[in-house]
Amino acid sequence: MTHPDEAPAARALRTRLADLGPRLGSAAVLIAIAVLSWWVGSITFFLVWLIAALVVHIEWQRIVGGAKLDARIAIGTLSLIAAAIAARSQAPALAVLIIFAAAIVSGVQAGPEQRLWSGLGVAYAGALILAVLTLRSSFPFGRWAIGWLFAIVWGTDASAYFAGRLIGGPKFLPHISPSKTWAGTGVGILAGALIGLGFLAVAAHLSQLETLRPNPALFFLGLILAAVSQSGDLFESWMKRRFGAKDSGTLIPGHGGLMDRVDGFIAVVVFAAILGVLRAFPTPAEGLFHWM
Repeated sequence: MTHPDEAPAARALRTRLADLGPRLGSAAVLIAIAVLSWWVGSITFFLVWLIAALVVHIEWQRIVGGAKLDARIAIGTLSLIAAAIAARSQAPALAVLIIFAAAIVSGVQAGPEQRLWSGLGVAYAGALILAVLTLRSSFPFGRWAIGWLFAIVWGTDASAYFAGRLIGGPKFLPHISPSKTWAGTGVGILAGALIGLGFLAVAAHLSQLETLRPNPALFFLGLILAAVSQSGDLFESWMKRRFGAKDSGTLIPGHGGLMDRVDGFIAVVVFAAILGVLRAFPTPAEGLFHWM
């Protein structure tokens, strides 16, 4: 409700923060579920993130549309479950092969215009579940690696949201994401990296793992991961606009689908898992922290 005597600046600020309530509510629920799964680990973590990957895949395929939608959703669902079980059973090569084969089959099922995008949907959701399972199972660094990524992504998102609305200024790629600003993006990336360092300081104390202690290399990597998080959000926004969709779904009442909430995390966890594997340490998660 607009008040006649309300100052223009106050009215503008209230308008910018109009969606704060729904955002906080949905974020609180999702964060609680993610943190619980992260801390408990084991089958709880496995099931929570498998369900997340399945929902992301369904939302993706519904955005893409096209022929044999139900068949494609079924193919993706079965392949994601099989790949997740293979990854949990320490058979990563088999898990990747299952996702690759399912992406091809899903693409063949779709019409010509949706073929590539249908296959990408399986790969996108598959990359999420394989990456989180790969990192979380990397003892003893896995728990702290996932927690660090949570801290960076959530810190980046929250800081970018408030900075963008409180500072305002020029838009950042408005044709893709109309609400993003340069100020919000810059502040979000810097804050995300700093919040990640704060998490590592606590993690190093709790775990007694000296490798987790904050240092310039981990701050720099945190900046990269925060930027990747923003890129993941932009990619999902571009993908939705490519198919004329405003939200990825209706799972979160009044606030879109699950893919809208985890797009940045998907980009970050996949990037981190690949980086960790390429560094060839005993476990992928350990490869994220050994730089000095």
